[in-house]
Amino acid sequence: MGPHPAVAAIRLAVRRVLHDILNDRPAPEADPHERPAAPLVLVACSGGADSMALASALAFEAPRLGIRAGGVTVDHGLQPGSGLRAEEVVLRLRELGLDPVEATAVTVGREGGPEAAARDARYAALDAAAERHGAAAVLLGHTRDDQAETVLLGLARGSGIRSLSGMAAVSGGPGAARRYRRPFLQLDRQTARKACMVQSLPVWDDPHNADPAYTRSRLRHEGLPALEKALGKGVVEALARTAQLSRDDADALDAWAGQAESSVRDAAGLLECAKLYALPPAVRRRILRRAAIEAGAPAGSLFARHIEEVDRLITGWRGQGVINLPGKVVAQRQGGRLVIRQG
Repeated sequence: MGPHPAVAAIRLAVRRVLHDILNDRPAPEADPHERPAAPLVLVACSGGADSMALASALAFEAPRLGIRAGGVTVDHGLQPGSGLRAEEVVLRLRELGLDPVEATAVTVGREGGPEAAARDARYAALDAAAERHGAAAVLLGHTRDDQAETVLLGLARGSGIRSLSGMAAVSGGPGAARRYRRPFLQLDRQTARKACMVQSLPVWDDPHNADPAYTRSRLRHEGLPALEKALGKGVVEALARTAQLSRDDADALDAWAGQAESSVRDAAGLLECAKLYALPPAVRRRILRRAAIEAGAPAGSLFARHIEEVDRLITGWRGQGVINLPGKVVAQRQGGRLVIRQG
């Protein structure tokens, strides 16, 4: 008798991702007779149902493919007893057979709001752990439900098609373009929870996930149920499908902008307003956004309204002054050139 359908589904999703990780590895340059070291894959685990299901699937599948499996849990220090919970997660991961396993504590700042600050601190800790252990990849337990919430949040911000793209199945960290893998983006949250239940895996339900003080929590418990009541079932699946279609379009536009950028710069590397004006708005704004980030504007704080203000220096020029951007970056038009620099 095979495993429960929920367990089979999560294992299949993880197996596919592990095969991709193995295929991404460069061919060894050492002695062909020398056995290459087994790659290490880490799972980021909070102790919740999604990440515990992911950890159990990784522990099952990795040895069968000659892969070492480890785990990291991040203690954000935002709730009483968070350190003890992190230690419990470490014990659970070790009981699954993962090694190495560690808990890492972070200090959460305030920039961008509590949710964004916690996310930034978490990814910085995961990047550091991956570098420290030489991990080939880090697995994240985001589900199709998380993807739907991310799309709706992007829609509410009015941040454009890239925000509607949601989370990528594969994304990068510093110096590692394909570090993060999300095997569960096609699986719903209930499948992960059921997989934990049938395997008797203890899970921790973060009270922040039900706290109406957090935007994502309100969306999860009020917004999405209201949409499903008004529009019928299938909203989550439709939003996840929208994310993939939007990502395909956004990737194509990004590639176009990358190819066009050199053609709109003069010999000194400055952006020429007349040449920018001739580009389609979607391509032009991508070039402007990239220039702002290169000048030092934090990508996470750079919103569509900022780029629209800079864009008006090209499309609605009436002698405007300096445009202030996040990260103390300024943009101004000078002699037919667009200058974006640290202020």
